[in-house]
Amino acid sequence: MIVLAFLPIIGFAQEFELTGKVIDASMDFPLEYASVSAKSIEDGSIVNGGVTNREGMFSIKLEKGTYDLEIEYISFEVKYISNFTIDKDTDLGTIKLRAKAGELGEVTVVAETTQVEVRLDKKIYTVGKDLTTAGGTVSDALGNVPSVTVDIDGAISLRGNNNVRILINGKPSSVAGFGDQDVFQQLPAEAIESVEVITSPSARYDAEGTAGIINIILKREKTLGFNGSIRGTLGDPKNTGAFIDLNLRTDNFNVFTSLGYTDRTRPGNAFFDTEFSNPELDFNRIIEVREYNRNGQNYNVNAGAEYFIDDMSSVTASLFARLGDDGDVTTNTNSRFVDGIENSTTVRIENELEDDESFQYSMNYEKRFDKENRDHKLTADIQYSSSNETKTGIINENQILPSDSLVAFQDNLETEKRDSYLIQADYVKPMGDAQFEAGFRGDYSDQSQGFLVQRQNLETGNLEIDEFVSSDFDFQQNITAVYTQYGNKFDKFSFLLGLRYEQTQLKGTTTPLVPENFDRNFDFDKNFGGFFPTVNLVYELGEDENITLGYNRRINRPRSWFLNPFPSQSSRVNVFQGNPDLDPSFANAFDLGYLKRWEKLTLTSSIYYQRETDAFERVERDTGRRTEEDNIQINENIPINLSSEERYGAELGILYNPTKWLRTNLSFNYFRFQSEGSFEGIEYGATNESYFGRFSSNVILPWKIQWQTNAFYRGPRVNAQTETDPIASIDLAFSKDFLKDDNLTISLNVRDLFNSRKRDQFTIAENFTSNSSFQWRVRQVTATVVYRFNQQKREQNRKGDDDDGDFGGS
Repeated sequence: MIVLAFLPIIGFAQEFELTGKVIDASMDFPLEYASVSAKSIEDGSIVNGGVTNREGMFSIKLEKGTYDLEIEYISFEVKYISNFTIDKDTDLGTIKLRAKAGELGEVTVVAETTQVEVRLDKKIYTVGKDLTTAGGTVSDALGNVPSVTVDIDGAISLRGNNNVRILINGKPSSVAGFGDQDVFQQLPAEAIESVEVITSPSARYDAEGTAGIINIILKREKTLGFNGSIRGTLGDPKNTGAFIDLNLRTDNFNVFTSLGYTDRTRPGNAFFDTEFSNPELDFNRIIEVREYNRNGQNYNVNAGAEYFIDDMSSVTASLFARLGDDGDVTTNTNSRFVDGIENSTTVRIENELEDDESFQYSMNYEKRFDKENRDHKLTADIQYSSSNETKTGIINENQILPSDSLVAFQDNLETEKRDSYLIQADYVKPMGDAQFEAGFRGDYSDQSQGFLVQRQNLETGNLEIDEFVSSDFDFQQNITAVYTQYGNKFDKFSFLLGLRYEQTQLKGTTTPLVPENFDRNFDFDKNFGGFFPTVNLVYELGEDENITLGYNRRINRPRSWFLNPFPSQSSRVNVFQGNPDLDPSFANAFDLGYLKRWEKLTLTSSIYYQRETDAFERVERDTGRRTEEDNIQINENIPINLSSEERYGAELGILYNPTKWLRTNLSFNYFRFQSEGSFEGIEYGATNESYFGRFSSNVILPWKIQWQTNAFYRGPRVNAQTETDPIASIDLAFSKDFLKDDNLTISLNVRDLFNSRKRDQFTIAENFTSNSSFQWRVRQVTATVVYRFNQQKREQNRKGDDDDGDFGGS
C-alpha cells in the first residue's frame, strides 16, 4: 500500500519554471510576441515553448534536463543558448536581441507605413513616420487612418458619422480642446505614436460618441539615457515650425519635455449662389464670394517626470500648455440681382483676432501587484484643465454698387472660459486566461461664454449694443461613471462583457442683455442616467484568422454651443444658433468583423448596424427677421432632435506588402443611413448613401529615397436639405536619410496635389435654393528637416498600456 501511494510521484517527473524578459538591444523596449523554444539536444524537436507578453516577459514549464534554447523575433538575430540545464525554477533575466544587419532596411520600412493590430474592442493603427504628414498636423495624420475622414473644414468623422468621441491617451483633455476639433489643426502630427479606432468600445471607455471613439496615443520615449530630436519645417503657404523633444531616462526616473512653435497661414475660399422665392425681398438672387486669410502662431509646451518608486509602482506628474495668437481676415463680396440684373454689390471685411490659452496639470499613480503578471495593477489619475479664449471681431461692410456708401459696421467680442476636473481609478486583475476590471471616473466642467455685439447707427454714427444677440451663457457638465467588465478565453473563443453606468447633469443659465426683449426663459437643468452594456466576442478560425462580434450602447450629449440659445454670426445674414431644448441621443450598435493574415497581406473587414434615437440634425431656416440696413433675409442654422436614425454599412481594409521596396494600404467604407423626424411642422427625414476609399503606397527608390502617395475619394452625400458632390485628392511625399546612422532626415510633401479638396453642395430650403463651393485650405507644400541624437530612426511597433499612460514627450 505504501508503494502504491508513492506511484503518482514516481510516475510523473517534476517540472520547473523558466522565465525571462526579451528586449530590443538598441532601443531597450520590450518585444511582444517573441518566441521562446526549448529543443531536445538529441533530435532538435521542440519540447516546449511560448511567446512573450506586452512587457516582453515569458514563462514555460520544463522537466529536469538539458536543452537547447532559441529566442526569436522577426527581423532580429536569433539568440541561442546551448546545453542549458534546468533543475530548479530559473530566471534567465533580460535577453537582448539585435536587428539583423542585412534586414535593417526592411525594419525601417515597417516604421514608415501604417500597421494594424486587432484586439477584442479596438483596432490599433501604428501610424509610424507618415511622410505625407511630415510638418503637418494631427488632423492631417488622422486623415490617413482607415475608417476616419477629416472633412474640408476639419470636422472628424468615423465611418461617415461625426458623432465621434476623441480622447488623448484614453482621457478627455484640454489637449483635444474639450471637443473643439480645431485644435487638431494646430498640434504637430509627429507627436502621434498610434491611433486606436474603437468602433465597439468596452465598458472602460466613456459612453460618449455614438459613432465610437478615436483614441490618440502620443509618443513617449523608453530609451535609457539622454536623447531627443530637433525638427524644423518650412512651407508654402507659410508653414514655419520649430520643435524640440528631450528625454532623460534612468532606472529611477524619466524626465521629458517637448517644445513647439508654429507660424502658419491657411488661405481658403468659398462661393455661394442663392436664389430666393420670397416676394417681399428687394431682390431674388445673391452671389457671395468669400476669401479666407487665416494666420496663427501657436506655442506648445509639454513637460513632466515619472518617478519609479520601486519595481512595482511609479508616479508621473506632467504639465501641458498651449498658447495661440491668431488673426483671420475674411472678405465677402455680395452681389444682389433682380430678374438677372445686378442691382447692388457690397464688400464685407471681417477682421478677427483670437487669443487662447490652455493648461493641463496631471498626476498619475500606478501600482502593480504581481512581478510575473504586470497586468495586475491599479492606476489612479487626477487632472485639472483650464482654457481661456478671447475673440474680437470688426466687421466693416460697404456698398460699391450702384454707389459707394457704408452699409454696416459691427464690433463683436466673444469670451470663453472653461475649467475641468477629472478623477479616475482603474483596477485590473488577470486570472489565468480571464481578466476582471473595475473603475470609476468623474468628469466635471464649468464653462462661461460671453457674446457682445455693437452695431453702428448709420444715422448718428454711434455704436449701439444689439440687445437681441448680446448675452452671457454659463454651462455646467457633470458626469459620474462606474464600470466593471470581465473577459475570458476558452480554447478558440474569447469574450469581454462589460457594464457601465453614467449619471449626467447638463445645466445652463442664459442672461440676455435685456431680458424684457424675450418672452421665454432659456435656462435648463437636464439630469439623466443610464446603463451602457458592451459585448465583444472573438472566435479564432486559425492562428491568423478570426471573427469578431461587438455590441454596445452609446450616448451623444449636446455640446455647449449646441445649447447656447444666442447666435454667433459668420455674417449679418447667416447665423448659427443653439437650441436649449436639445436632448441627448442614444444609440445601439452592432459590429461583425473578419480578419485574415497571410505572409504578405492582411485583410480586415466588417459590417455594422446602428439605430439612434433623438439623433442630431442641423437645419437651415428663415428667421423671419430682415437686416435693418438693406432688408436682407436672415437665415439661421439650428440643431434639432430627429425621432430616429438607422445607419448600416461595411468596410474593407487591405495591407499588401509584396516586396521590401513596396508597401501598400487600401481601405474602403460604404454606409447608408435613413433618418425620420420633423421640426415646426416640416419633415426633415432623409436617406443618405455614400462611401469613401483611401489608398497609400510607400516605394523605396534608388539611393534609398522614399516615395509615398496617398489618394482619397469620397462619394456623393445627401441629407435632409443638401446634396454634396464627391471629393478626390492626392498627397505626395519624398524623404531621404543622411549621416552615418540616418540621424538626419529631409522630406518634402505636397498636401492636395491637384488643389481639389473642395466641397460642392446644393441646398433646397423652404424659401430659397443655394449652390455653394467651399475650400478650407489650398494646396500645401512643406519641407521638413529632422535631426535625432542618441535615437535610432528604426522604431518597432511598441505596445504599451491601453489607455492609462499619461501625456508623454519625445
